[in-house]
Amino acid sequence: MKKINFTPIALAIGILLSACSSMPKTTSLLDQTRSDYAIAQSNPNVARYASLEMKQAGEALNQANAAAEERDSPETIDKLAYLAKQKIALTQEVAKQKSAEASVAASSKERDQMRLDQRTNEADQANASAKQANANAQQANADAAQANANAEQSKLATQTAQNDAADSLRKQQEAQARSTQLEAQLADLAAKKTERGIVITLGDVLFGNGKASLNPEGLRTTQKLADILKQNPQRTVLIEGFTDSIGTTAYNQQLSERRATSVRTALQDLGVGRDRVAIRGYGESYPVAANDTANHRQTNRRVEIVISDATGKIAMR
Repeated sequence: MKKINFTPIALAIGILLSACSSMPKTTSLLDQTRSDYAIAQSNPNVARYASLEMKQAGEALNQANAAAEERDSPETIDKLAYLAKQKIALTQEVAKQKSAEASVAASSKERDQMRLDQRTNEADQANASAKQANANAQQANADAAQANANAEQSKLATQTAQNDAADSLRKQQEAQARSTQLEAQLADLAAKKTERGIVITLGDVLFGNGKASLNPEGLRTTQKLADILKQNPQRTVLIEGFTDSIGTTAYNQQLSERRATSVRTALQDLGVGRDRVAIRGYGESYPVAANDTANHRQTNRRVEIVISDATGKIAMR
């Protein structure tokens, strides 16, 4: 029987397998996440209103791509891709919300201008009526007294309209000035504007290791916040505690509540009224990063302080 030599075929198959093994992995979820990222990049509102969130989404996608390049397990790749996908979705939502807010603000400004124009027209019409009344008074002495009374009444109405317009404008300017001053005061605390309002994050490093008590640096941060709240008595705060996923659910829930309570107590000791401070403990819920590394877990161990709007209202989760 003739001997068949399979060596060239085996060599070709080996080369093909070697080439395939060097190719980066991907998953359907990672491909979809890349597509979502490209769509977000093409959205002009993202660059205008959510550049920071887009940066964070890009960093998260880079981690997923790196895991694919390193041929990590599909589970690891999907886990990182899912986190990046969530950040991309958050970016789109923030851009949508802020774009809507900008549209509302523009519409409000237009309505204010229309109201001001209407009041100006009313004032002009009142002045014209007064002049006509004076002219009628000169032509008819019998009607002079009534014409003068009408003119005086019209003048009073004009003054009232002008005073109302000036008072409305002053209140708007004062509200804007207070808002600008508050943002400047909070800049030192690394406050961020979110869809729920202005948020200050107290990281794990501001508490005792594994404890709920604030360390000296945490107390200094709380002192700054207390000073700001006393200068802005119309504002309230919601203190939310979070942990990583290490430990039991019950322990993490209790630790998140105790840390939130610790911040509230510190604010009260510094002169902030109890009725202005609410707390919530969420344990390991609502992570901002995967709990797969020490740095990510430390990021999840945090206290977030949500500052209300000018009316004292706070959007709940």
